[in-house]
Amino acid sequence: MSISAQDVKALRERTGAGMMDCKKALVEADGDIEKAIEALRIKGMAKAEKRGDRGTSEGTVQSYIHANGKIGVLVEVDCETDFVARNDDFIGFAKDLALHVAAAAPVSVDDDGVPAEDVERERRIAEEQYADKPEAIRPRIVQGKIDSWLKDVVLLRQAHVNADKYEGRSIEQIRAEVSQRTGENVVIRRFSRFAVGD
Repeated sequence: MSISAQDVKALRERTGAGMMDCKKALVEADGDIEKAIEALRIKGMAKAEKRGDRGTSEGTVQSYIHANGKIGVLVEVDCETDFVARNDDFIGFAKDLALHVAAAAPVSVDDDGVPAEDVERERRIAEEQYADKPEAIRPRIVQGKIDSWLKDVVLLRQAHVNADKYEGRSIEQIRAEVSQRTGENVVIRRFSRFAVGD
């Protein structure tokens, strides 16, 4: 099957992947652009995982202040080199992340940052709610409830609030895509969210 240069260009613009990677993905997907995007994202996640243990000593701190002046956020996103730290795509990700934190109010960056007492509280609530369920399936139901709660409070698990731009992808998926496009390990180090009266 012949793949047109326009198709390759369109895929490259949507994914940020290299020209040859885009062409290969389109060939493998028989010209189906959506399947090609999915294949590139899967490949990108695998590459990003390999980069996960490389050091990150550069990065950026970005901020967001809500229009009413009552909510403010600072985020630190790290990478490997100063070159990427100044890259518009990388800085744009950090800015979008600050906006997301302002709107979604996560508790921590990852699961490890969630206070153990909060997890235990949610476990107790779920166990009481589902006490009438058969004992054989109750632990799975309770764990499912906890996972659902973590999806609401853990930054990396949350879907970005800008659904039009990010199409429901999680912060972790978006971070991995930025890592793929930059070719570096990208780490969301920390955030602080300030709200008047909190």
